[in-house]
Amino acid sequence: MFASHALTWEVTASRGFETAWTERADSVLRARGRAVRTVPEPYWVSYELETAEDFVTRRLRVTVETGAGTRVLDLRHDGHGRWTADGEPLPDVDGALDCDLGLCPLTNTMPVLRHGLHREPGDREFLMAWVSVPDLAVRPSRQTYTHLRSGHVRFSSGDFRSDLEFDDEGYVVDYPQLATRLTAR
Repeated sequence: MFASHALTWEVTASRGFETAWTERADSVLRARGRAVRTVPEPYWVSYELETAEDFVTRRLRVTVETGAGTRVLDLRHDGHGRWTADGEPLPDVDGALDCDLGLCPLTNTMPVLRHGLHREPGDREFLMAWVSVPDLAVRPSRQTYTHLRSGHVRFSSGDFRSDLEFDDEGYVVDYPQLATRLTAR
């Protein structure tokens, strides 16, 4: 049985807001979200996320609307480490298990849940299929998640580092420099 939640964040990094409606059962997550952002230009983002077992991304479909028009990305993982964007192979992100939608606190959930890093000691490095917004380019991103204490995980990628707060269910509550949740689960 799926547990449903509506989560809303103020996304300070883009001077906007995001709401995600999530459904979770065992080790599977489904979500749909919408965001309005004003930096670097006004734009809307809509997305649908599906994971397979162990919170491994199966599909991320993203639509971005700007004053110049609409862009759509259909990012898929085949379950064997290979990715496609709109049907075209993405060899640079082969081996990644997770997507990471830029400026979206929800997509930090999958690796944290898979390894229980919000609850238990550990330090994990991941290759992510990182999706920048609003252009929807997909790039490889090396990211490290380190358990600090219950509910607190350090995120680092390159020179960037931030100590994130998660609730008991593995959803971001506070992501300094990026977003703060406005709603309870």
